[in-house]
Amino acid sequence: MKKLKLTVTLFALLFNASSGWSTEESSAAPATLVKRIDVEQYDKLRANTNNVLLDVRSVAEFEKGRIPHAVNIDINSSQFAEKVAALDTNKTYLVNCAVGMRSARACKKMETMGFKKLYDLAPGFDGWKKAGKPVEK
Repeated sequence: MKKLKLTVTLFALLFNASSGWSTEESSAAPATLVKRIDVEQYDKLRANTNNVLLDVRSVAEFEKGRIPHAVNIDINSSQFAEKVAALDTNKTYLVNCAVGMRSARACKKMETMGFKKLYDLAPGFDGWKKAGKPVEK
């Protein structure tokens, strides 16, 4: 039994060391979290009103329908980088587009701009609607 505990403890220490986990606080900046998520995960995260819902579709698409409380910044706009630069990089952003392509691009761009927590709705707004989730106009 002692050998098993020792093996498990050593494994845990090695795993934590190799994955960058530490029980001590680090002075290094935290790594960016970019994660593609499904509709249910997105819906759970949007319940936290501190999280920002960012729709990166065109204004015309956004006006036809959107996830409630979403903010629109068009990824294809020449002002995308400027508008995104004005946002708080420490907040959590739930990013969506129509089918998940533009939101993935937006997350990559935002990651290079120093954003820490980005969640990309993999099936996009179309997947959101198909799942019967709320939509506002």
